Amino acid sequence: LIAVWGEESVQSQLQSSRRNFDTFGQISRAMIERGHDRDAMQCRIKVKELRSAYRKAREANKRSGAPPKTCRFYKELDAILGVDPTTVPSTTVDTGEREEEEEEE
Repeated sequence: LIAVWGEESVQSQLQSSRRNFDTFGQISRAMIERGHDRDAMQCRIKVKELRSAYRKAREANKRSGAPPKTCRFYKELDAILGVDPTTVPSTTVDTGEREEEEEEE
């Protein structure tokens, strides 16, 4: 599942659409070709579980002083999700307010 899900074409389809049940159908067909009998819903649920486990492990690793945490297939998931904008926390935006205050002084 991870190999199929991690393919660049599959990732671009998943990122380009919010309603991606058809993409999970394609993943299911690829799984069947590889000898694994999984339907689209099973693939979708498993991907969500893997994504969640990865996010939890990644968040735990960001805490200072916490022992390193991992999940099953962490390296493989990091290769897929490590560049996924939905897994990276949003950065703060500098509004420039400090500069205005300094200019007034």
